[in-house]
Amino acid sequence: MKPRRPVSVKLPSSEEADARIRAMRQAIDDNSNYRQKSLKLHGLICARCAREFDQSNAHLLTVHHRDGNHHNNPPDGSNWENLCSHCHDDLHARGELGEYLSRK
Repeated sequence: MKPRRPVSVKLPSSEEADARIRAMRQAIDDNSNYRQKSLKLHGLICARCAREFDQSNAHLLTVHHRDGNHHNNPPDGSNWENLCSHCHDDLHARGELGEYLSRK
């Protein structure tokens, strides 16, 4: 058996690597704080049942992505709606139930 030839890999310069790292960190920051942005934009209220929340129970509010894409986080909040955990679970359960029933 012949030994394999080494594969040459061109490594990015330190400036290119730093730029890539900054871009990845920015993308993580943009996606990780969309919840806080949504709560500021839409308020501490469930979009389905209209239950109002305050800082003591705001952890019960979730952000639902209307198109289902968690990476689609426009700055205007048009893909988000704040839902309480009960309404969010109900919304997703209805989708799963519909998919299950449509297969029969």
